Amino acid sequence: MSGVTAAGGADDAWDVVVVGAGPAGAAAALGALRVDPTMRVLLLDRADFPRDKCCGDGIAPHVLDVLGSVGAGDVVRGWTPLRRLEIARAGHGVEGVLARPAWVIPRAVFDAGLVSRAVAAGAVLRRQRVSSVHQRPRGTVVDGTTWAKVVIGADGAHSAVRSSLRARAHHARALAVRGYAPTPERRRGVQVIRFGGRRQPSYAWAFDRGDGLSNVGYGELLDRNGSAPAPTRSMMMEQLDELLPGAGAGGTQWRGHHLPLSGWRWHQPDGATLLAGDAAGLVNPMTGEGIYYAVATGVLAGRAAARAVAAGSPAAAGRRYRRHVRRLLASHLRHTWVVSRLSRRPVVLDAGLRAAGRDAQVFDDLVEMGLGDGRITPRLAAGLVAGFVADVNTVSSPRR
Repeated sequence: MSGVTAAGGADDAWDVVVVGAGPAGAAAALGALRVDPTMRVLLLDRADFPRDKCCGDGIAPHVLDVLGSVGAGDVVRGWTPLRRLEIARAGHGVEGVLARPAWVIPRAVFDAGLVSRAVAAGAVLRRQRVSSVHQRPRGTVVDGTTWAKVVIGADGAHSAVRSSLRARAHHARALAVRGYAPTPERRRGVQVIRFGGRRQPSYAWAFDRGDGLSNVGYGELLDRNGSAPAPTRSMMMEQLDELLPGAGAGGTQWRGHHLPLSGWRWHQPDGATLLAGDAAGLVNPMTGEGIYYAVATGVLAGRAAARAVAAGSPAAAGRRYRRHVRRLLASHLRHTWVVSRLSRRPVVLDAGLRAAGRDAQVFDDLVEMGLGDGRITPRLAAGLVAGFVADVNTVSSPRR
């Protein structure tokens, strides 16, 4: 993207500086400029766009709901919507039609589209690898020369902005590998997930992009205590082939990535430095999905920053942002944490799949929890209990 950079200097002062121009960062810029189109917003990223990122590339409809509120809901235009989802583990499986369509769009395309919209809205994009963020009496200084009234850290799992806050470490992490491979006829128009037998969540996936290729990969939970070694790339590729035979054949662009999974509670410190998306440790612990959290918290961070600056109290941005994120996600994060912990037991995971196969509403509730901001509904809870009892009875019944 040419013609959208700005050089630093003595007068390099901004209302809002966003570190990281992925979905969370671009959404933050859009959120701020939606509040005040005259706001001086700087987007910093270490890469030129378009650039690739390791991801499942799934775009849930909830993402578009948020982006639509800042004028970017058309970012999926030209890509094929998907309505079918298949989930299985061992002998248990369910296939259903999504209540609302999803999309699978390469991050190189999706992220560049969001950045273009942020720049069109008035943000300035600069290539810069940020290494330091310091609070000063008259503002926050980035890399010693760039000044901001509010800084938004959207710089991923290894966030330099988070390090500057000495924020608490994430509760758990997962590791995933991803590539692009030709889509076989039997998997066209569908997103496929196959759970494995290693630390949960551990699953292989194949998501049809609709253009002849699928995003395929494998990921699993890492051992927090370090007593078990992290999976190697060759082991993850073996798991992919075991769970989805042949899915990776002819695959290219293989990349690996760590995912900071959300915990029971999320925290944002007071002050004029905000964290969004992966930098805030917001990745669904059930599924590893993070784009919805990224755009939702990005927009909320941008709005909070802009309103705090407009009110002449940048230091109030953290408190304002924390309140809005908790209102949106606090209950959801607790529910996904509970389900992710329970589903580490195969019998519970099987119970959920069994219940979703019997009841379309339970299927929809599970999708909401895994892709959006859903909760454990009474129907989902009843379905899990019934599925669990059915599994126990099947195991305990004598063979005839």
